[in-house]
Amino acid sequence: MSTSDPLLSTSDFGQLRAFVAVAEVLNFSRAAETLGVSASALSQMVRGLEERVGVRLLHRNTRNVSLTEAGDRLFQRVRPAVHELGAAIGQTSELRARPAGIVRIHCFRTAAGLFLRPLLRPFHDEYPDVVLDITLDDEVVDIVAGGYDVAIRIGEVIEQDMVAIKLGPDLRQIAVASPDYLAQRGMPQHPHDLASHRCIGWRWPGHQTPYKWEFVENGRWFAVAVGGPLITNLKDFGLQAAVDGLGIAFASEQLIAPHVAAGRLVPLLERWSAPFPGYYLCYPAQRQMAPPLRAFIDSVRSTARQAAI
Repeated sequence: MSTSDPLLSTSDFGQLRAFVAVAEVLNFSRAAETLGVSASALSQMVRGLEERVGVRLLHRNTRNVSLTEAGDRLFQRVRPAVHELGAAIGQTSELRARPAGIVRIHCFRTAAGLFLRPLLRPFHDEYPDVVLDITLDDEVVDIVAGGYDVAIRIGEVIEQDMVAIKLGPDLRQIAVASPDYLAQRGMPQHPHDLASHRCIGWRWPGHQTPYKWEFVENGRWFAVAVGGPLITNLKDFGLQAAVDGLGIAFASEQLIAPHVAAGRLVPLLERWSAPFPGYYLCYPAQRQMAPPLRAFIDSVRSTARQAAI
């Protein structure tokens, strides 16, 4: 279309739709019933179109309605377009009712087992046309720059301009060691004693230096640099090394709980371990959210509520 061509307005489309409805059945009453409007309103829309194009489109009398030559030419040209537009709008509405598409998710590894794995089967059963593209990684990535729709991560590393929904309770990290290691090396009495112990380090993805273990004393946080025979970027791998007696590990209560319950690991220095913000679902603020993303967010929140019961 050239820049001089007139643009199709909302009223133009309504008039064309009305004209096509009448032209298909050549009866104002039946066409009005199909469109859900009154016959007089339909007649006014068609008359408005005739005034718009400057030519009569329909012959009308008390008994019959027929197309003029100009009306027939217009009908043949616009009928397919009007039906195509109607079908397109219908498909869009159907997508709203049945979400379809891809949701790109970045999730911390431990959070995946708590909030993603339990919802995968029921989510797919309810939304078979939605694909969840999940990246499991403990790196703190830029959600927007990374091309993600949503992320699940701990609260202290969420950007301030993100919408954040709390999914679970606060977390605590606790130092643990195997009974065998403690029998050989003894038990640290204060976090600073860790300097003389073999500790299993953990490194944030993308960082060169290991994470310093964080504790609280007299209401203030402090960090302890530890050293030992192993540094890994997978906390569950380091935890298993602690089970094997290699040294002291530092991990969340969720990860250590099964090993502590089975007697494979012993909690240490708990009086210096304080809670910090737990897992959150976060995503960029947006006025109009895509249906697949909305379906996923609602499912995660539902899973989190059920887990809390």
